[in-house]
Amino acid sequence: MDLVAEESMGMTVLWVFSIPCLRYAALGCIKSICYNFFFRQFKAALFPGRIPVSSVDHPLDKKIPFVPSWVGIYLDFVAFWVRILGFLRSHYRRRGIKPALDFIETMGRLYAFAAETYKKNLSTTKRPRYLARPRFLLIHAADPHLMCIPSLHVMVVISAYTQFRSILRSLGNEEQFAPQIEEIHRGALNITEAILYVKQHSVNCIAAAMYAMTCFDPALFPQTEGADFVARLFKGAKNPGPGDAGIIRSHILDLYVKLLEAGNSAETWEKPLIDFLRSQPQRGA
Repeated sequence: MDLVAEESMGMTVLWVFSIPCLRYAALGCIKSICYNFFFRQFKAALFPGRIPVSSVDHPLDKKIPFVPSWVGIYLDFVAFWVRILGFLRSHYRRRGIKPALDFIETMGRLYAFAAETYKKNLSTTKRPRYLARPRFLLIHAADPHLMCIPSLHVMVVISAYTQFRSILRSLGNEEQFAPQIEEIHRGALNITEAILYVKQHSVNCIAAAMYAMTCFDPALFPQTEGADFVARLFKGAKNPGPGDAGIIRSHILDLYVKLLEAGNSAETWEKPLIDFLRSQPQRGA
């Protein structure tokens, strides 16, 4: 079986930047990421007090152990979706250019979409000052940790697996590449779990990201898909065990549904998230 994980990052990047339309889209995506995630966040950290900052920890976070060994999976989230482009390159060649273009443009729009919340209310969680592994040094240096809700990590991996499945369906190869679709789906779940294991987010952040994704693309991530995504989290995990994992899943699903219900009558899609953030303890950036 051809695994998406085996796609070459180098070849994929060369392919993207060798095709004018993909290169233009990639540069736009990078610009959106740099502005909406890094610039906005570091500006808030350097000039605190201009935007409210909410603490969004939840007691259930304590039921999930801190497991530093999951940091590699956590940091793989960009390569995770770039390898999907590699799969389109190696299996579809020119036929894969249009879906690859749409995929890249969607990722750029995703960051701008999430920023509609960040520019009104930032959020953070308690994360351990663990510096024993170089990768954690990178995390602490590159991420001021002020954009927890909605979690862009979760939004990106959900967008990646739902788009991948939709692309293969549109190309008439959904059944042929069912194992690859499951691989990417499982990868999205693994990264979501890793986010919690390395304490970069709270369980609240997962529900908020799912709500944001349903607002962003309700056709690809409807409520039924969201419920299925939650149901697969921590399945078979030893820690948290079955009992705690069930409680965690219930909380994530309940908050996700509450946000969706609030969104039905809200003036803007982000208002339920802003209202939730304003209900949490406030702290300075």
